[in-house]
Amino acid sequence: MRIGLIAMSGIRVCDPELMGLGFSLPGFVERGKTIASLPSLGLLTLAALTPPHIEVEYVEVRDVATCDAPLRHYDLVAISSYSAQIFEAYALADRYREHGMPVVLGGLHVTMLPEEAAQHGDAVVIGEGELSWPALLRDFEHGRLQPRYGSREAQFNLAEAPLPAFELLEPERYNRLTVQTSRGCPFRCDFCASSTLLTPSYKQKPLAKVLAEIRKINSLWRRPFIEFADDNGLVNRRYWKELLRQLAPLGVRWFTETDISVAGDSELLSLMRDSGCAEVLIGLESPEPSALAGIELNRDWKLHKFDTYERAIHTIQDHGIRVNGCFILGLDGHDESIFDAVYDFVRRTELFDVQITVLTPFPGTPLYQRLEREGRLLEPAAWQRCTLFDVNFQPRNMTPQALTHGLRELGMRLYSGEFTTQRRRRFQQRLEQSNRQRRSLCQQ
Repeated sequence: MRIGLIAMSGIRVCDPELMGLGFSLPGFVERGKTIASLPSLGLLTLAALTPPHIEVEYVEVRDVATCDAPLRHYDLVAISSYSAQIFEAYALADRYREHGMPVVLGGLHVTMLPEEAAQHGDAVVIGEGELSWPALLRDFEHGRLQPRYGSREAQFNLAEAPLPAFELLEPERYNRLTVQTSRGCPFRCDFCASSTLLTPSYKQKPLAKVLAEIRKINSLWRRPFIEFADDNGLVNRRYWKELLRQLAPLGVRWFTETDISVAGDSELLSLMRDSGCAEVLIGLESPEPSALAGIELNRDWKLHKFDTYERAIHTIQDHGIRVNGCFILGLDGHDESIFDAVYDFVRRTELFDVQITVLTPFPGTPLYQRLEREGRLLEPAAWQRCTLFDVNFQPRNMTPQALTHGLRELGMRLYSGEFTTQRRRRFQQRLEQSNRQRRSLCQQ
């Protein structure tokens, strides 16, 4: 028996002018391209759960129109996709089924909208795939494939996580590999479409399993770059400090998404630097505190931390760790002054990297539900616009056209060669100054 594990990949932007800017100003969609080029950790995990008597092939599809994958024969096809590519995934699934091959659909979008996905697949997987995949394969081998597997309520124990099948990847095609240490997030931002929608609680993978994954990657790649694919890495300080101590001798460089509070732990920052941390992405969301009110549904955590933003960025970068500050344009507290405000904040704080996106109503998020209630969705169910760069809602204090135009103009200013070089040169200067001060203190 032969299974095809199909990952929809590549960046999607509906706005042709914005896509054009992405080619002339690579920094504009740089983070999006990085994410799009990462292998599907979910599918590699399912491959590891597949019995050895079943042959598995991992395939990435960037363009359905030119894809020849349906010409390859599989006994079963499993497709995973983000919302922005879901219609392409459905079209691909339909083509496989036309060739007589049964299709299973899964992932976050399918979990949120299983009835929609069921129109294009013989089975859908809801929630964490590890819970359903073994039973699904047994049912398929016995000719009794069910139309639906899993639920959003069931929880997978990460202590039982298998070692992902990294060996299925061609080493020369990937410059970053993903490792997951946790699922979920202690915070609950209304716009967040991540594993917080798959699992109701924050949970951590055992240290030994994480280190085993990194050692396996080290055996397959020379000097790999690891992306810790956590919604909010470094939350569990005791766990991470021990992980970083054991990670340091392995000689990898790494990246993760985290929150601004890491700046308050000097021991953690030193361990991060010494273990190879190159950069952290931090969701700052807005340079204006009024716009932060209400986006974090539990306790307005980011609003309460706002006064620490600038000092924290300098502290992290003075440790030699680049900060990629992420801003969301079009929050309810934003008007057209937000574009200058973001630029001024980036200039003032000297962020090494910056990511700008527009507020995006992903299916299943509290944001989508709220905008739907308020009648502010421009095209409900236009999932192809869930790119983080295409406007699909009515902003509260500006027009959709003003938001689109402001995004383009701000991108041109932020990612110009002169401004980017200036920030990165200043990062290096501050780092050298910080290192001199550190050496001076050590000599006293």
